[in-house]
Amino acid sequence: MADATASARKEIARLHRAAEPEVLAPLLRDARLSPESRRRVENRASAMLADLRAAQASGWVNQFLQEYRLNTSEGVALLSLAEAFLRVPDPETADQLIADKLGNADWRAHAGKSHSTLVNSATWGLVIGRALVSETEQASALKRLIARAGEPFVRQGVGAAMRMMGEIFVMGRTIDEAIQRMRKRENRGFTASFDMLGEAARTFPDAGRYYAAYEDAIRAVGRVAEEGHSISVKLSALHPRYEVAQYERCVPHLIEQVEALAGLARDAGIAFTIDAEESERLEMSLDIIEAVAGLPQLKGWDGLGMAVQAYGKRCRPTLAWADALGEKTGRRIAVRLVKGAYWDTEIKRTQEQGLVDYPLFTRKAATDVSYLACARDMLAARHIYPAFATHNALTVATILEWAGKSRDFEFQRLHGMGEGLYENLVWEQGYRTRIYAPVGGHRDLLAYLVRRLLENGANSSFVHQLADERMTDADILADPVAKVAAVGGSRHPSIPLPEDLFMPERKNSRGIDLLERRELRRVAEVVEKPLPFREGFGEGPVGATTRSQGSSPTAPTPNPSPEGERGQDAVTRALAGFPAWSARTVEERAACLDRLADLLERERDQLMRICVQEAKKTIGDALAEVREAVDFCRYYAAQARAGLQPVELPGPTGERNLLRMEGRGVWVCIAPWNFPLAIFLGQVTAALVTGNTVVAKPAPQTPEIAAFAVGLAHGAGIPEAALVFAPGGPETGQTLMEDARIAGVAFTGSTATAKKIARTLLADDDRPIVPLIAETGGINAMIVDSTALPEQVVVDVVTSAFRSAGQRCSALRVLLLQEEIADRTLDMLKGAMDSLVVGDPADPATDVGPVIDRVAYDKLMGHRERMQDRWLHTIGAPEGGLYVPPTLIGVDRVEDVDREWFGPLLHVATWRAGSLAETVRRVNASGFGLTMGLHSRIARAAEAVEGAATVGNLYVNRSMIGAIVGSQPFGGEGLSGTGPKAGGPHYLPRFCAERVTSTDTTSAGGNATLLSLEDVGL
Repeated sequence: MADATASARKEIARLHRAAEPEVLAPLLRDARLSPESRRRVENRASAMLADLRAAQASGWVNQFLQEYRLNTSEGVALLSLAEAFLRVPDPETADQLIADKLGNADWRAHAGKSHSTLVNSATWGLVIGRALVSETEQASALKRLIARAGEPFVRQGVGAAMRMMGEIFVMGRTIDEAIQRMRKRENRGFTASFDMLGEAARTFPDAGRYYAAYEDAIRAVGRVAEEGHSISVKLSALHPRYEVAQYERCVPHLIEQVEALAGLARDAGIAFTIDAEESERLEMSLDIIEAVAGLPQLKGWDGLGMAVQAYGKRCRPTLAWADALGEKTGRRIAVRLVKGAYWDTEIKRTQEQGLVDYPLFTRKAATDVSYLACARDMLAARHIYPAFATHNALTVATILEWAGKSRDFEFQRLHGMGEGLYENLVWEQGYRTRIYAPVGGHRDLLAYLVRRLLENGANSSFVHQLADERMTDADILADPVAKVAAVGGSRHPSIPLPEDLFMPERKNSRGIDLLERRELRRVAEVVEKPLPFREGFGEGPVGATTRSQGSSPTAPTPNPSPEGERGQDAVTRALAGFPAWSARTVEERAACLDRLADLLERERDQLMRICVQEAKKTIGDALAEVREAVDFCRYYAAQARAGLQPVELPGPTGERNLLRMEGRGVWVCIAPWNFPLAIFLGQVTAALVTGNTVVAKPAPQTPEIAAFAVGLAHGAGIPEAALVFAPGGPETGQTLMEDARIAGVAFTGSTATAKKIARTLLADDDRPIVPLIAETGGINAMIVDSTALPEQVVVDVVTSAFRSAGQRCSALRVLLLQEEIADRTLDMLKGAMDSLVVGDPADPATDVGPVIDRVAYDKLMGHRERMQDRWLHTIGAPEGGLYVPPTLIGVDRVEDVDREWFGPLLHVATWRAGSLAETVRRVNASGFGLTMGLHSRIARAAEAVEGAATVGNLYVNRSMIGAIVGSQPFGGEGLSGTGPKAGGPHYLPRFCAERVTSTDTTSAGGNATLLSLEDVGL
């Protein structure tokens, strides 16, 4: 049967990002019911709806979802409050959160409207809460009344409500409490699969705690094994780096841990299920499950199980693999079939990465079809024990129709949801049903609660439709097969393919699926190939751009001279090329940029190879660099077509006023080494498409990637006289700046160099005043308050401060933590740093590579050593090479960081609750204004920071790096740059000369336009 498992794995790989209609065609066939079966299913499902509606009258969760739908402001406010409130340690911030979430919604409109007394009582509490957090005269009187009682009434009430939600959605705070609760009358006849609450581990100590919790839970459940309960395990909770790039260290470790837990479960006589997670982890999970299933000491044990998500295109072959694995290892594998829990995350991630297609279905009905077809497969499988997790009455009725008299399967539902659907099946008909039961403290509930409410409260979900009184039984029980067949299995029209994300303006840049192990290994092999040495560009090996050495056959080698054309000679050549290039139409110039984008994508592997070896970029950063360059080309081409056409302006009759956007002349573009392709081409293509010619000077550390790009640009149809390559150091740059013939400068680099350029451009009173577009650095701060989710904060801090070895203009330099959560956040941050890999950027496992050169290394290490007595944490780095260890440095005040340290050194200070506005003011006082981050669940706090922060880019509840062309235009103010923002709608006009022609069209002796009108009064 080894061939059967291998064959299934091939099909899993093939369908990963296959087109939706292709995947759905066989599923539609096998999910279809005969007319007779359809009638029986509808009748059975209708009876179940009656039971569900009866349960809904007494079940306040369904009533809650009906009254506060997640597409209303009140529903969103309550969800946000539930997500954040219980983790806020200080009363001042808790009160601000309550005011923020309760203060703007119309709770009175919901008062007394629900069928549930409990929901109505909660609503009146919200009405009073809103009154208390408002600023009216009545509110002041109410506050005075409550103040006499000496208790923070609203805060206590909200806390009680949030804990009550915890009681509903969590089976117990401890495993023993959960086991006891399963013995209550309402759960009689049901078994449980206990899930120890908590999302993915962020640190190795976290993973150790989760492992210990699983061990304790298995032992506790084993003590009552006769009750039939089981345990669910998340692999991401057992290793903080459960990632494809970390396969070699996480998968062997997880096999050992799962082997130990499975052995413990076998000895305890209970079942053990491995949960499903995001799509990129599927094949790693299968490797782990296969390794554990094949262990001789577990032979004959049928307790090993796995969850499979029906929204994934690979669901069906995954089931075939599980069946083949069961036969191969002589066991039945318990398979829990679920709809899926990460749908929105998967959609967004696929779009961001520019991948060919989605790993999942884009229509809810398509997921239902997949679920039904896969359920049919499971019922027919010989080596799978089926477990059907669903709250959908139509799905349940269909499974019962197909199962016939068989009872060799079970249903599953979430604790806190689905009441009324299964009670009759369990109590009256004897069908086995298991409750998926979260166990843990209320603080651990938050992420789980939000995901479950979003999943089951979405407009398209069965739970939401049941709670919607406008939906008839016929609407709810509509055949998903008919729905999907009616649209030919097509993708949802509101969810474009990633390539079409920015259409009709432009195509999105194509990505590489680095979360797919085979593709990641292929790319790693490419970037490791040594680059040949080319003299004239400085020390060390650099890539070649000649046809014989692998560049595009359409890309001539730029500059036959090893040194390139520099200084005045370069300007002279570009000046000579200006008349012909500027005379070309906007469309012709834009077409050159589009062709260049296509060539960049065709030569992506070679460009990444040079980025990794010359610029010391990690594989992920190298890919992002190429994609950003492609996006710049297509975005500026589209912007030019739309915004550079002549515009006829209004005026009096008999006069024509025409505004034209023309090239200024020769622009000098000076790019940095940290984005040697993207920023280099961003500057160059903006200047070119606006009709200017360009002298392009790359950073002296990274000339080869620029040379290759210039060669591609020439191959795309941009004349060599329009784009002149001028590599060199500061002397070449100074010569270019002193040339009075240049018409503008685009520069990205240090603030000091930008100021020097500005002085040079103004030093000669006789030369023209020319524009300078400068993007410089910043002392970028992230402010974190006590409502923020620490796990999310830590991920975003590590990304913002240490990715690219901290060598980004936008990188985080100062972390400002609210005092009350500083210790906990820092502990988690230290643990996350300990899991980082510092090393060779060509290694896929590397998180932090070397800094660019010895000068940067010495400067950073000098500062690090001077601050050694203030270190909060640091990690190891390889001996030799230019590796600066990521380091946390404590400072007393934000003002103590008075310059930009361009590397993986993060300074940390704290601020007091209630001083957010003052903290922002102090950050602004640095004079830099590039990026700022804020982590807070208080919308009013975000609005306040947005209004007060003097920065070019503010990032709320996300990382501070990775601006997307056209979506997040990038650039700062003050000491951080002049603007306009690169990749934004106002960038191109700065490269243009605006010229207006006014023509008097009046004929001799009269206004021809007026005289041609009828009935004008003559």
